[in-house]
Amino acid sequence: MAITDWPEEQRPRERLVRHGAQTLSDAELLAVFLRVGVSGKSAVDLGRDMIAHFGSLNGLFSANLPEFSQLHGLGPAKYAQLQAVMELARRSITEELRAGEILSSPQAVKQYLQLLLARRPYESFAVLFLDVKNRLIASEELFRGTLTQTSVYPREVVKAALGHNAAAVIIAHNHPSGTPEPSAADRTLTLALKQALALVDVRLLDHFIVAGRLVYSFAEHGEA
Repeated sequence: MAITDWPEEQRPRERLVRHGAQTLSDAELLAVFLRVGVSGKSAVDLGRDMIAHFGSLNGLFSANLPEFSQLHGLGPAKYAQLQAVMELARRSITEELRAGEILSSPQAVKQYLQLLLARRPYESFAVLFLDVKNRLIASEELFRGTLTQTSVYPREVVKAALGHNAAAVIIAHNHPSGTPEPSAADRTLTLALKQALALVDVRLLDHFIVAGRLVYSFAEHGEA
């Protein structure tokens, strides 16, 4: 049965308008995004199929175009729409972080880093550069691949911080394995970067590890 044949109070779009997006399930939110289903399936059914096929929302968001198009009803147009929505979300959070003190919005920082790093199939090391009021100046991916103290060069992080005239930085990397807990190498790297940055009077405020929906904060655990 098509969603247009459902009672109005059960339709995802109408419920979203009346009660807010937070009241909808993942499949219902995807149905609003999709607008229509496919032959024999409503948009909500297709939304459920998407989550089942990709395993999670993060799996869906991480899919490239060939992977995305494997599911009947999905193709380049929907893929482009999804990428546009995610980029708008990133830009919206970036505006928030640039407008105010970044430490007053720890959840926004985590959301930004999830949008930035969680989808990447390889390890990626990023730095958020902050001004004296802890507002975001810029963010950059500096390294990618297997991250160790020897592959993330402290001098390059220091050089980038000075180039942005940053007073402080937040570093982050992802764990494609899905486990956010830091390794011994992660802790060694954090200490090395903190010491190198201190030599040029730049503070290391935190180190985040992103693993899908999970985010580990060194500062929250008293390790930064």
